[in-house]
Amino acid sequence: MTPTLFKLLINAYPPYWATGITIRSLAADYTRMTVQMKMHWYNRNYVGTHFGGSLYAMTDPFYMLMLIQILGKSYVVWDKAAGIEFVKPGTGTLTAEFRVDRDLVDTIVTRTANGQKYLPDLSVEIKDAAGDIVARILKTLYIRKKI
Repeated sequence: MTPTLFKLLINAYPPYWATGITIRSLAADYTRMTVQMKMHWYNRNYVGTHFGGSLYAMTDPFYMLMLIQILGKSYVVWDKAAGIEFVKPGTGTLTAEFRVDRDLVDTIVTRTANGQKYLPDLSVEIKDAAGDIVARILKTLYIRKKI
């Protein structure tokens, strides 16, 4: 799938569109992605900051989706586990930067060469407009080469 079509489909997908989550940029090789969420009345919690569930939703499928595109159809890639640490209240426009480097891809290929599963832990930070960390998310993926 082309990055342009991927970005369009995700940005139009109701769970993201309805929460104000958008992919702002996506590298042609799927190794970098920037996701943003603007503050709206519908993603604000009782005390006027971003709803924690929306913060997590900003990061939910993106490492999995990026690696599916990078590794191709000969691999199984699933989200296995996740955790979120709320660092400070988030307001305004928030941003998460995802990166998949060549070393990670090489490690995946090596560790799954004979059909074994690999469970990498990948982290991402959500930051506010000032660059302050609002939340840290740790994702564990399940990756296996199809045999």
